[in-house]
Parts: sequence; structure tokens; C-alpha cells
Amino acid sequence: MSNKSLEQLWKKGTDFLGTDHAILGGAMSWISERNLVSTISNAGCFGVIACGAMSVDMLRTEIIETQKMTKKPFGVNLITMHPDLDELVDLCGELEVTHIVLAGGLPKTATIKRAKEFNMKVICFSPAALLAKKIIKSGADAIVIEGSEAGGHIGPVSTSVLAQEIIPYVNAEYPDIPVFVAGGIARGETIASYLQMGASGVQLGTAFVCTDECIAHENFKKLFIKSKAKDATISVQIDPDLPVIPVRAIENKATIEFENLQRTVSEEYRSGDLDKMEAQLKIERFWAGALRNAVIDGDVEKGSVMAGQSVGMVKSVQPVSEVVDALISQANEYLEK
Repeated sequence: MSNKSLEQLWKKGTDFLGTDHAILGGAMSWISERNLVSTISNAGCFGVIACGAMSVDMLRTEIIETQKMTKKPFGVNLITMHPDLDELVDLCGELEVTHIVLAGGLPKTATIKRAKEFNMKVICFSPAALLAKKIIKSGADAIVIEGSEAGGHIGPVSTSVLAQEIIPYVNAEYPDIPVFVAGGIARGETIASYLQMGASGVQLGTAFVCTDECIAHENFKKLFIKSKAKDATISVQIDPDLPVIPVRAIENKATIEFENLQRTVSEEYRSGDLDKMEAQLKIERFWAGALRNAVIDGDVEKGSVMAGQSVGMVKSVQPVSEVVDALISQANEYLEK
């Protein structure tokens, strides 16, 4: 049987995204802003703004400025625990954003419904087959399965296991729902292999950090280039009563500071000075500040250098267009063999 072409394999994904290539840019706080997002979209892929902890007014500015820089489709990643989530969804609808990505927890059916009232397509993350079913029944239009090899906040299961568990299930039960694979992807051969398994596309974050158009500090990029896969480690949870989503980042002094912060917050929680929600939010806020210190200010010792394990394959700074061209070339060569 002859191989399908790349265009055929990810047609469901490109049709859904409205792009030439079914490659989403992973939403990375402080990094996935107007410059990188618009460039990824202009290169034929799908840029995604990382809203993170932005206020409504800040996100409004970011979307409008991105729209000035590209006429191609792009999306907005919203964190489900954001206190102004409903207002952020409304803003995206008002500004005619075509797709939103809901991350950071299981989205409420009401949130998905609210987005779809604006005719926005909703993409959600699924760490297991049963959750994929629940999310799809709640109205999600597509899912992303992100393995533990990814950078930033991660789940406990590897990309390859999630792909084997979820792709066949969703394709059999919900054939119209695109499945995008994320975590540890840095080459076109890997993209093609997941497409051959039945995925509709992929998501890459780490691969786009060391690009000319990325605003990350030079120190941040230099550390990416010299790091190996084993250097991107997972944060440790100190208090079993204060569960935190594990974060994968390049090990440095911030790793130790995060452990110390957890101990301090745990003591405040157990003494009654903080309730559970306040304690967890205080822990989570560490990453927003520490990440900014590294990405914007260049403090890669005390700041958080979030990176996936594919960081070991990042060798130089180059334009986004060259990264995309290399991925497409590698995928095509793999399929032609």
C-alpha cells in the first residue's frame, strides 16, 4: 500500500485550523506573544497566544496587536482557573478569535458552551481516554494530548503511551474530532509517525523558543542551546495535601527555591494562616514570576527556564520559517522512503 502524503495525513487538522500545516505553537507564558504567534501563523502553522495571568485589558491589546501582524488564523490559550475566565472568553468572541484553547484543568461545560455561542472552535487538553470522552461530550471540537516530555505544566504519562491510548479510541468513537499530539516533538519524522497513527496534527513549543522572532532573552536561548534532554527535570511536590501540577524546567537555583516556597506555604496552610485554595494559588504564582525573570530579564539562575525534553535537539537560533521548513522536509522525506 502506498504512503499517504503529508497533506492527506493531516488534512483533518489543517481544515480544522484553517492553515497550510497542522502544527500548533505551544502556548508558553511570556514567550507566545504577538511577535512569535504572528510569525508562526504567517509561516503556515497556527500560533497561539498564551494568556496566562493576563488581565482582560492586557489580552485585548495582545490580540489586537497580533491581528495587525497576521491575517492568518491564530488562537488564544486560556487557563481554566483564571478568575476572569468568562470575561476573557467574551473578549475573544468580541474580537473574532476563531479558536480558543482551554488549559490548566478540566474545563466546565458552561465555559465551552459560552465560547461556542461566539462560533469559536474549542480545543481542550486530555491526559486520558476517559477524560477525552468527557471533554468531547462537553462540546470540545478538538483535543490535544500532551505527554510528560513537554515543558511547563505537565501530566504524568508519556506522549507515546497517550497516543496509543487516545488516538485509536477517539478516531473510532468520534471520527470528526481532530487529535493533536504534543510533548517531546522536535523532528518531522516524529510528526509523520504520529500522523500515520491517526493524529490530525501536532503541537510544538520548545522548538520555537530559539528563533529570531521569539522575544526570550539571549541568556534564555543560550541555556536552551547548551542543555541536554536530561537537564529538563520535573518539579517536586512537598505537601501531599497541596497538590500542584508538576512543571518541567531546566534545573537551576529556582528549582530549590520552589521547594523552599512549598515548605513555607505548607506551614502557613497547616497553621491556618492560609486556606487550601490560597495556598495552592501562592505556589502556582511562583512560576509566573520566576518565568518572567528568566524569559524577559535573562536571570536563568533564579528564574524558571521551562523547557521540554526535546531541548536537547535545539542547536541554534534561526528564523521560525527555517524551523518549519526543516520539519516539513523531514516529514516528507520520511514518508517518501
